Amino acid sequence: MPATPIVHLELHTGDLSSACDFYAQLCGWLPRRIDAGCGSYLALGLGGGIGGGIVECETKRPLWLPYVEVDEIAMATEQAHRLGARVLLRPREGPAGWRSVVAVPAGAEIAFWQPKEDHR
Repeated sequence: MPATPIVHLELHTGDLSSACDFYAQLCGWLPRRIDAGCGSYLALGLGGGIGGGIVECETKRPLWLPYVEVDEIAMATEQAHRLGARVLLRPREGPAGWRSVVAVPAGAEIAFWQPKEDHR
């Protein structure tokens, strides 16, 4: 089986302003607000062809959530569940594609991403 590429890294934090300042100064990752139709999203330019973003949310501790691109979101989510993962977010459609999130039994969380054809 070929390796599934990470295409996006998303930081979940309780302190958006401090996180933006820190990563901008340390890594040069500049935040950019993007209109997402029903709201907005704070994108990060990580460089190297990987997309990034920051989400402010209630979390016990900040965490980075990797997104891997899949051909079929429902199938990937179901396969993870069969392998013992807990489904935290069932496949959900957004403006550019579908995403889901699972908690891996012996690890952390991972998100699946299936872009819409016109966003590939």
